Amino acid sequence: MTTQRRRAGDPRSASRLQRRQILAWLGGAAIGTRGGHAGARAQPSPAQPVIGYLGLEAPEPYASRLAAFRDGLAEAGFVEGRNVAIAFRWAEGRYERLPDLARELVEHRVAVLAAPGGAPVALAAKAATATIPIVFEMGGDPVALGVVQDLARPRGNLTGVSSLSVEVSRKRLEFLHEAMPATTTFAVAFNPTSPTAPSQLQSLHEAAEILGVRLRPSPVADEADFAPIFAGAAAQPPAGLVFTSDPYFALRSRLLADLATRHALPAVTQSRDFPLAGGLMSYGGDFTQTHRLAGLYAGRLLKGERPSDLPVQLVTKVELFVNLKAAAALGVTVPPALLSAADTVLE
Repeated sequence: MTTQRRRAGDPRSASRLQRRQILAWLGGAAIGTRGGHAGARAQPSPAQPVIGYLGLEAPEPYASRLAAFRDGLAEAGFVEGRNVAIAFRWAEGRYERLPDLARELVEHRVAVLAAPGGAPVALAAKAATATIPIVFEMGGDPVALGVVQDLARPRGNLTGVSSLSVEVSRKRLEFLHEAMPATTTFAVAFNPTSPTAPSQLQSLHEAAEILGVRLRPSPVADEADFAPIFAGAAAQPPAGLVFTSDPYFALRSRLLADLATRHALPAVTQSRDFPLAGGLMSYGGDFTQTHRLAGLYAGRLLKGERPSDLPVQLVTKVELFVNLKAAAALGVTVPPALLSAADTVLE
């Protein structure tokens, strides 16, 4: 006690104490900046901007898309946990939850609202706020679906990325028919809650009329509907199954491939994940590219650019995957012309 009082009154001791306090403060601040636990002496790090991420599904099926989104953010100079935070809300595949989750993110006062995963996500985000910048990622025509007024100058608080996955639905029917020319009836699985479903079905019926085949559309309300659709199509061979473009289907590629194998049914979806998991073929946009571009735009919005000044990016690249091992197991002979048109042939 005596020694402590004497040092407290010593100017040199006071100076040393001040230096120790300053060093302790600097050390605590450095730890806080790194995101570690700084203890009682830690000072809060400067507030990071927060991106609200409205997810259609769950983190696991979105893993590759999230990685691409973060790559795009990094291109703009933002790294999660270092100079930006991301607040996630996941709808678990239930489209009806999207509006409430979007409002939660708006109430969180995020700096940017990311709405990747299709038109339902984009429309839910748009309905939730007219002021927070929104970046979307979707298939289909954003103008026709009412997401933006103009592609070159979106106006309002939205911009984003659009692919051709929706527009090429009829090509899936054409490719499957090319591989199965004797087939006269094709089942079509569609999501009735998707705003793009009516236009896709119309396009498929137009293609079917030209090809001289019949379609049996089957709505999918939840995962329990998949097995009966596969079983029903397989019960009337030769038959094939075409999936419309929809994130709900794309993110269940492994389940769909397993059902196609179990029922020995040739099928085509939009996502490369389907043939990679054992399905016959896929035709659609490159999700890695569109999500990376969405992340890049999110970073640019964080830097202060206005959505109205960022034109909607159209990703026109589409890719055809064909799984020859699956074709052999299904007894399907893929024509050479179709193989030469494929971007990737899985031997």
